[in-house]
Amino acid sequence: MANFKKLIKDIFAFKEPKPQEEFILKEKESEKIDDVSNKNEKSPVKEKKGFIRSLFTRSSNDEKDSGSSDKKNNKLEKMVYVSKDITENIDYLKKRFSIPTNGDIVLREFDILVKDKTISACLIFYDGMVNGMLINLNILQPLMLLSNLDIKDKGTENKNISEYIHKNLVTHNQVKVSREFDEIIDEINFGGCGVFVDGIDIAYACDVKGWQHRSVDRPNNEIVIRGPQESFNEVLRVNTALIRKILKDEDLVAESVSIGERSKTPCSMLYIKDIANDSLVNEVRRRLENIKTDYIFDTGELEQYIEDNTIMPTPQIIATERPDRVASMLTEGKVAVIMSGSPFALVMPTTNNDFLQSAEDAYVRFPYANLLRVMRVIAIFMSLLLPGLYVAITNFHHEMIPTDLLFAIEASRERVPFPSVVEIIIMEFAFELIREAGLRVPSPIGPTLGIIGALILGQAAVAANIVSPILIIVVAVTGIGSFAIPNFSLGFSFRILRFVYVFLAAIAGFLGITFGLFVQSIYLCNAKSFGVPFMAPFGPKTNSGYEDQFFRAPIWKQENRPDFLNTKDTKKQPKISRQWAKSDKKRGK
Repeated sequence: MANFKKLIKDIFAFKEPKPQEEFILKEKESEKIDDVSNKNEKSPVKEKKGFIRSLFTRSSNDEKDSGSSDKKNNKLEKMVYVSKDITENIDYLKKRFSIPTNGDIVLREFDILVKDKTISACLIFYDGMVNGMLINLNILQPLMLLSNLDIKDKGTENKNISEYIHKNLVTHNQVKVSREFDEIIDEINFGGCGVFVDGIDIAYACDVKGWQHRSVDRPNNEIVIRGPQESFNEVLRVNTALIRKILKDEDLVAESVSIGERSKTPCSMLYIKDIANDSLVNEVRRRLENIKTDYIFDTGELEQYIEDNTIMPTPQIIATERPDRVASMLTEGKVAVIMSGSPFALVMPTTNNDFLQSAEDAYVRFPYANLLRVMRVIAIFMSLLLPGLYVAITNFHHEMIPTDLLFAIEASRERVPFPSVVEIIIMEFAFELIREAGLRVPSPIGPTLGIIGALILGQAAVAANIVSPILIIVVAVTGIGSFAIPNFSLGFSFRILRFVYVFLAAIAGFLGITFGLFVQSIYLCNAKSFGVPFMAPFGPKTNSGYEDQFFRAPIWKQENRPDFLNTKDTKKQPKISRQWAKSDKKRGK
């Protein structure tokens, strides 16, 4: 009974909870004092407060001294060059790679047999990033089983051992020899393995990458009916090989550039050296080498670092996933950048015409290509201006439409409580929301969500008298026009500018739209992409005979490269490229 009473008392009686110490990410004391000292330099009043505070706390000089001493110790501990003592190298590798805390690093120690003695060695690599079969067959097996050295010159024994290992034992095709630790560690971090041998002050970095990656697949965004069906993947050398498979030219150069202080992301800058302008190549190289950041993972981030105007809504660098399109632009004298880990290549400089063209334009006959380009331009204007034109006509310019249609529009809007600009904003926002949701949900649900969402929301909005039926048609046609834009980034910029034109039309009608077009035209004509005018060859006008501008001439008439690129070789093909036609004429005579 007493236990029961105690149980009841424990349940209903109030007990003060025990204080629990919560986790708080505390700021370092040295950082606080540094902040105070920086502020003290600006105001003498705060200097007194800092002095009084220093009487009761640890002085900033002590903190700085201790911090500097720690930094000095860290610098002393860091090995710059490979040591001849294998034990020192192993100890340093364990500290550098946090062994055994780091679970995916493998440090393999073994012996190399040299006649009557053994030489200690070690191998280090990241598990999961290398091909284990290559390590076993090309590195470990030759060093452990085939190392029967015959050293004649005792005075150069170490040199002979290092050369023999490099030239005779390690049968791998890509071996880098270096005395610097950082070079070897960079190779290890990128999927290689490092080999260290006792008594030799050099190390070997072998390229044994073997991580899992996507195979070459069909393009997901730039789909064509006729033409190559290959796209880039996330492996750098696979992407460069896809371009070299198309351009079998020894003048095609792929310069290696590493970006990111910590990520050290490998990139390749591609250009054809006897076509591309040297100033353009040097400018692209300068911008890539002067990016100072810790991490960079994708060409989308790289584009924002190297573009000319960061606030311009229209993109200034073209991103494509098609190797054939990159190869075509390289032959015109442009420069491409490919990054490891990104399935998109960046091509620069670009003009407005590049964003209106599709890869399929070159694979169909020129009348079809020109028809497609005209349709794209119409789709662009519909996507950009159609909602604004609807607002301008319904609010200011009733005389611009037939009387019967005007009566029908007004009758459909009779029960709608909102003005036309509010209707447009509501439906455009709903359409953008459906499109974004369709992209983010799992792929089997995305198309269904888009169709059902558009039908249900549109029908429900009309039935509830929130919007008029004619507005549903306007928004639907606008959305279809935006999908016809071949470049995703350009379509995104027009989606933003569409709302600007709606507001301008609501304020001043056609006058506001004209003002917006005027400002946008001036802005685009003033913009440049790596020194090339964005609206070239129209603004400024060039007379180079370049036949692939707004309209495309027959492919056998495209004799010159773009004049605004100032290429070394201006001729793409001779004046008469169809030599068989000339010979047929002579034969007929």
